[in-house]
Amino acid sequence: MELSAGTYRFGADQGVMRIRTSRTGLGRRAGHDLLIEAERWSGSARIGDGYEVEAEIDVTSLAVREGTGGIKPLTDHDRKEIATTIRGAKLLDAARHPAITFRSSGVRGDADGFDLDGELTIAGTPRPVTVHGVLGADGHVRGSATVTQTKWGIKPYTAFLGALKLADDVTIDFDTALLPT
Repeated sequence: MELSAGTYRFGADQGVMRIRTSRTGLGRRAGHDLLIEAERWSGSARIGDGYEVEAEIDVTSLAVREGTGGIKPLTDHDRKEIATTIRGAKLLDAARHPAITFRSSGVRGDADGFDLDGELTIAGTPRPVTVHGVLGADGHVRGSATVTQTKWGIKPYTAFLGALKLADDVTIDFDTALLPT
């Protein structure tokens, strides 16, 4: 599928944005690999002579949906506690930086496989990132990017005196329809 020139919108009403974490360290069996979903996010894509894409995630809307692995299942209380930690001053600091933003700077490829280069700002720190994606026949754009937390000044979560660690790389993926504005 090819897109016509114009402006499109996308977001939580048209799709999903997820963050996937994994664990490392000697105590990794005790922790969980997390699936975190952004409940409020939106963006726009302008297509013409080039491509301009902007997106924003509301940090306070990050919700833990699933935790796999671990010694015991993740409880609702655990999910709420993890979400509070994520939004807190030691990680994303939602009070000072309520949004994660992306602004494109270039694109390579075509609908069957593209790389969208841009600047991702997390907790007030902008860094370059590449989003890999495809435009499906159903009009949905699907893609992902790997974010190395320490490049944004985020110290990955640790527990049990450092024996359990969140891996430095997390994956952000999305699946969304593009609707003309």
